[in-house]
Amino acid sequence: MNRQIRIVSLVSAVMVFALLANLTYLNIAREEALEAHPSNLRAREAEFDIHRGQILAGNVVIADSIASDPNDDFRYQRVYADGPMYAHITGFYSYVYSSSRVEHSYNRYLVGTSASQWMQRIVDTLSGKSPQGASVVTTIDPGLQQASWDALQGYSGAIVVMDPHSGAILALVSTPSYDPNRLASHNQGAVQDAWSELVNASSGPMLDRGTREIYPPGSTFKLVVAAAALENGYTPSTMIATPSRVKLPGTEVWLPNSSNCGNTEVTLSRALQLSCNTAFANLGQAVGAQTLRAQAESFGFGQEYLPELGAATSRFPAVLDEPQLMMSSIGQYEVAASPLQMAMVTSTFVNGGRLAEPYLVQEVRAPDLTTLYEHRVKSSQAVSVSTAQAMREMMVGVVNNGTAKGAKIPGVTIGGKTGTSESDPDSPNYAWFVAFAEDPDVVVAVFLQRSDSTPANLWGGGDAAPVAKKVLQATR
Repeated sequence: MNRQIRIVSLVSAVMVFALLANLTYLNIAREEALEAHPSNLRAREAEFDIHRGQILAGNVVIADSIASDPNDDFRYQRVYADGPMYAHITGFYSYVYSSSRVEHSYNRYLVGTSASQWMQRIVDTLSGKSPQGASVVTTIDPGLQQASWDALQGYSGAIVVMDPHSGAILALVSTPSYDPNRLASHNQGAVQDAWSELVNASSGPMLDRGTREIYPPGSTFKLVVAAAALENGYTPSTMIATPSRVKLPGTEVWLPNSSNCGNTEVTLSRALQLSCNTAFANLGQAVGAQTLRAQAESFGFGQEYLPELGAATSRFPAVLDEPQLMMSSIGQYEVAASPLQMAMVTSTFVNGGRLAEPYLVQEVRAPDLTTLYEHRVKSSQAVSVSTAQAMREMMVGVVNNGTAKGAKIPGVTIGGKTGTSESDPDSPNYAWFVAFAEDPDVVVAVFLQRSDSTPANLWGGGDAAPVAKKVLQATR
C-alpha cells in the first residue's frame, strides 16, 4: 500500500513540476509571441484601451492616438498624419488585421509592455494612472520625405534616401500608396472593405517597392562589377574590349550595347560613363563569378537588413555558367536587388569604402522622455579606401560626361549610375538611378516601373535621373 502511495505521489509531483515548467516557459519564452499573435483578440482589445505611443519623423508626429468618441468600443483611435506618404514606414494598426511595419515591430514599446518599461507599468498600476506607450522616433527627414513623395507622383516606384556615413534612412517613399487610417478605423465593416480593395488592386498600393521587393538592377549593378575589378588589380584607365555586340558563349544569343561605345576598346571609367554592356560582360567574365559574388555579398547581397520593415534579401546567383555570368554582370539574369540595396552599394563609396548598416529607428522615448533605446551605428569594410575614391570619381564622370546628365545641379558635386532593366522580354522596362551628392553627403536610389500615366518604357537616364535630381535639390 505504501509503495502504491509513493508511486501516485511521484507521478503527481512530476505532473505538478511539468505544469509549473510549462507555465514558466509560456510566461518567459513565449509571452511576447503569444501576445503578438494575430488570433489573440483579448490582448489586442486590451491594447486598444492603452494610449499608444507616437511615431515621429524627427519632431513631426506621423502616427498618434486620440480619444475616441464616448460611444466607441475602444478608448483610443489611431490616426496617421499624411498617411499615404508615410504608410510604408508606419504601417497600420488595425483591430481586424493586426499591424505592420514600425507599428508591428515596435508594438511592445508603443503599448508600454516591453521589458525596459516594467518599472513604469508598476508605477502606473500603483498610482492608478492609465498605461501609456513610448514614442518611436524614426530617422526620416520630413522635408526630404515630402520632396521624395512629390518627385514620385505620376510614377509607380520607390525612392530611398540614405545618410552614407550613419546608414540612417532619411526618406522612404513607395507609390502608389494607401491610407492607413482606413485600416485603423473601428468600423470593422469599413475596414474589411478597405482591405479587400487594397489587396486586390492591380497597382499594388500595399507593396513597399523600396525595401520589400527586389528587381533586376540593370546597369546600376555595374557599380558592383567595377568595384570588384578595382579591388583585383584594375584601374579606371584599364582598357577593356568593347565590341558593338558580343556572343554569349555556347549560345546563339548576341548581347549588344545600348549606346555607341566605339566598337573597339575603352577605359573602365569611360565604359561606366557610357554604360557599355559588352565591356562589363567581358569584365565580369574576366573577374569571375566567385569574385563578383564575394563583392556583392560585401555590399549586403544575401543578407537581411531593416528587420523593422521586413526588408527583402537581395540576390546574386549561387551558380553561374559563362553566359549567365556575362548577363549577371550587367544586372540581368537572376540578379535581383531592392532600391535600398543599391543605395547601400552607392553609400560605401561616399563612406570611405565602409558600408554603414541601414536603420530606420533612431530612438525610443518613454512618456517621461527618458531614452529606452538608441541606435548605434554599425559598419563593415566593403571596399578599400582607394577603390571608394576611384568609384566616386568615375560616378561623377557618369553625371558630367555620360548617361546621367539629367541629374546635374550647377555648383554641386554629384555622382551617379543609370540603369534600365527588364524582368521579361515582353514586359516594360524598369528605370533605375542611384546617386550621391556632396556637402552635405547624401545618397538617393530611384526605381520606376510603368504605370497607367507613364510611357510604355522608362529609362534610367531620361526618367529616373531627373526624379533623383528633384530630391537632391531638396538637400541643398
